[in-house]
Amino acid sequence: MNSYDIIKRPIITERSMQVVTDREGNEIKKYTFEVPKTVNKLEIKYAVEEVFGVKVAKVNTMNYAGKLKRMGRYEGRRPSWKKAIVTLTADSKSIEFFDM
Repeated sequence: MNSYDIIKRPIITERSMQVVTDREGNEIKKYTFEVPKTVNKLEIKYAVEEVFGVKVAKVNTMNYAGKLKRMGRYEGRRPSWKKAIVTLTADSKSIEFFDM
């Protein structure tokens, strides 16, 4: 599995964009990605460093269970997924993909 397979997509929501700056307006450099359920924090760290050319300080991960959905009398389930919040070092440049 290469680095581009580990980072599936960035998660760009209102809440994830608020994490990028703290209450005083200083830049914290936290970015959120969807990753496969099988990867660990070290693999996520090396993938982000290789793809974006930055230094990672910390990686937090969360597992989400797929929701149960119904269409009439039929039930289905959305897939489970994993979210990674990556914190960059203070001297690292920001990821320009998230700059708006």
